[in-house]
Amino acid sequence: MTISKTEIKKIAELARLKLTTDEETHHAKTISAVLDYMNILNEVDTTGVEPTAQVTGLKNIVRYDEVKPSGLVDKLVKNMPRVERGELVVPAVLED
Repeated sequence: MTISKTEIKKIAELARLKLTTDEETHHAKTISAVLDYMNILNEVDTTGVEPTAQVTGLKNIVRYDEVKPSGLVDKLVKNMPRVERGELVVPAVLED
């Protein structure tokens, strides 16, 4: 599958990127090569192959998070210069 320089320009515009003509040509070739490879992979017969996200068989052995009260919020609120309804009040940065 070939991606055109016009498509590259549109993608660059959407991503707010400024590309030189050399970069447009390079990216068009590179992305076309990736898409060609993906098309080759689409032709592989995967009948009977079970879908998997990983192949090592390892499982997550990390402990689950436990929520514990730390009292940190109360300490932070005490040190805030101005608090209303439990929220820090700061000077306006943006104005109407």
